[in-house]
Amino acid sequence: MSSTDPNPQCPLQTLDGRPWAVPEGRWSAAELGDRKLWRQLAPQIRAVPATAGWDLQQLQWLDHVGAQLLWEQWGRRWPEQLKTTDNQRTMLERVAKFSDVPEPKPEPSGLMCQVNNLGQLVINARGHFWDLTGLVGQLLLDCLRLARNPLRGPWRDISGHLYATGATALPITALVGFLIGVVLAYLMALQLRQFGAESFIVNILGISLIRELGPLLAAILVAGRSGSAITAQIGVMRVTEELDAMQVMGISKGYRLVMPRALALAVSMPLVALWTILAALAGGMVAADVTMDITPSYFFQSLPSAVQIGNLGLAMGKSVVFGVLIALIGCHWGLKVEPNTQSLGQGTTASVVSSITMVIIVDAIFAILFRNVGF
Repeated sequence: MSSTDPNPQCPLQTLDGRPWAVPEGRWSAAELGDRKLWRQLAPQIRAVPATAGWDLQQLQWLDHVGAQLLWEQWGRRWPEQLKTTDNQRTMLERVAKFSDVPEPKPEPSGLMCQVNNLGQLVINARGHFWDLTGLVGQLLLDCLRLARNPLRGPWRDISGHLYATGATALPITALVGFLIGVVLAYLMALQLRQFGAESFIVNILGISLIRELGPLLAAILVAGRSGSAITAQIGVMRVTEELDAMQVMGISKGYRLVMPRALALAVSMPLVALWTILAALAGGMVAADVTMDITPSYFFQSLPSAVQIGNLGLAMGKSVVFGVLIALIGCHWGLKVEPNTQSLGQGTTASVVSSITMVIIVDAIFAILFRNVGF
């Protein structure tokens, strides 16, 4: 006869000189999840010897939670002596089947594994390079298509991206550029004052800000701000299956997504760079006036003779290349996003890192190739 008490219990009995565990009550998720009942049951289960037999026929109820508890108590193997009903046996066999999970294999390690990982990184980088090269070629074809029929071009998209990547970036670039100019002028003043060469601060600020720091700083800010936004926008289109819908409808992703962003950044990036340069020069001029008594009028008079116009042309040319690269890299990682949120976050991070790295590399290449320009 089974006990009428629904609380789970596991008393020990001795039959034919052998210990037997005879569980009673309801072994279900509700009862086993009760802390008070579990504190009473746990010592009884631990007291059962490993050689004891098990008689489950007195149980009022047994679900998968109770079956899993018994299977773990048995060490994931069947006891030598076991009495069950047919339904209990079926449930225990199901739990045993799905609990038999093989141990995960240890990850390989060693020198060859490091070499293999390095090779995989090289292969992945090569794949990204070829995909980016394909985007460049497709961009050129799309620009030719736009030149043949400009009236059917995506001008609304281009103007929208011009505003998003250009006009909305002016406040942050002006603030950062102004502060960078103040910092540079203040640090230079400390050094130049030791040699009585305060007037050369105009030359140093002009060359460094117009030729290098202005365009580079603007490109880094735009890469972190607009490049990530481009990747996120296209990545969300991947998650919501809008890209698949465009493919089914026969709409070119390069013509409608990549080209408007690339053209917009190619136009807005030089203007943002020029704006950043002006803000940085304003900051340097204010700091020079405060720390070295160099008046703004002297600054304006000396700047044209200190910095040749070729430096400004080089800065604008670099900015166009920076803008196109940022747009292409952002679109590339956006198109690589898988339809899940984790891939979207990883793609956005990779886009920002890749854009900033590429901007610095291209800036170094420009510095080497055009080292005689503007001097």
